[in-house]
Amino acid sequence: MKTIIKHAPGRLQRLLLANIITLLCGLVSAQALAATTLRITHFLPSVASVQRGVLEPWCADLEARAEHTIRCQIYPAMQLGGIPSQLPDMVRNGVVDIAWTALGYSAGRFPRSEALELPFMLPAGGVTASQIAWDFVQGPARDDFADYHVLAVHSDGGAVFHSRPRAIHGIDDMVGLKLRAPTRMASRLIDALGASAVSMPPGQIADTLAKGVIDGASAGWEVVPPTKLDEVTHYHTESASDQATPTVTVLAFLMNKQRYEQLPAQAREALDSLSGETLSRRFGRAWDNAIVPVRMRLENDPEQTVIALDNAAYEAMRDASQGVTDDWMASSAGDIDRAALVDSLRAIVDRYVNLRH
Repeated sequence: MKTIIKHAPGRLQRLLLANIITLLCGLVSAQALAATTLRITHFLPSVASVQRGVLEPWCADLEARAEHTIRCQIYPAMQLGGIPSQLPDMVRNGVVDIAWTALGYSAGRFPRSEALELPFMLPAGGVTASQIAWDFVQGPARDDFADYHVLAVHSDGGAVFHSRPRAIHGIDDMVGLKLRAPTRMASRLIDALGASAVSMPPGQIADTLAKGVIDGASAGWEVVPPTKLDEVTHYHTESASDQATPTVTVLAFLMNKQRYEQLPAQAREALDSLSGETLSRRFGRAWDNAIVPVRMRLENDPEQTVIALDNAAYEAMRDASQGVTDDWMASSAGDIDRAALVDSLRAIVDRYVNLRH
């Protein structure tokens, strides 16, 4: 009897502790079951800056802000099937909840937003160009996104011409080259500069270059590490800091509209607080942070040459590409006042930066 009395408190404590643990596990399990899982997809590898530098930390912030009523599941490199140009349809049709996509990959789908990718329109770099893109999409180009809830819009930092057989110091060096183009607008620009445009997604660039099918590529600095573009090119030509970049690839973080509207109030409030202009600038900062080390590494590599266009070369390229902008403004497709869109966009640009258009 003495032994039983001696150990009873300990046994009661253990029983009480076990009950508490069971209760807590039940609460955690119930919370996990109640959490809304957002399926997010994109077209780059998981090691790319978009996932490591933005999506993963953003998801962590979102889950914490929503008190774990939301959780993210990220599918990189088109793991849910399809090709990059189909990402907007995958969002609209509910195949995924959210996708990070390049608007220009889906030619004709976002006609007003094409103005952002016109030659020599936006500044190089991430934050400022992304702020401009967000303002434009929320204003003059908003009808492009009637089927979506737009979480963010941003720039890829601007086009850099990466080439293998020779350096590009000006328009004469472009003649005869076959260059990868990321978007329809980039294709028109490359053709206008005397080269031949070849459209393909980022994942195919290095292999196609290595086989000699193309001579180079138009791509942002951020694309270089995940695609190993520097292993198959030697020259990298960009615009100077006070010049507009030759073109940009505009990227958007799009959410299924019905999925957004069906979120619990707490989850939706958390999402709203971490998206929009705030998230657009966050993408822009991540791109700026990714651009600097890539450029510096190539500048310090004896086998690589980084070239900034001088004023004469810049003006020659800009003048040669004016026809691309004129043709786009003259198009009657979609019953859109394209000239008014360009004027509106330039007014937004002028609010943030003084560029030589």
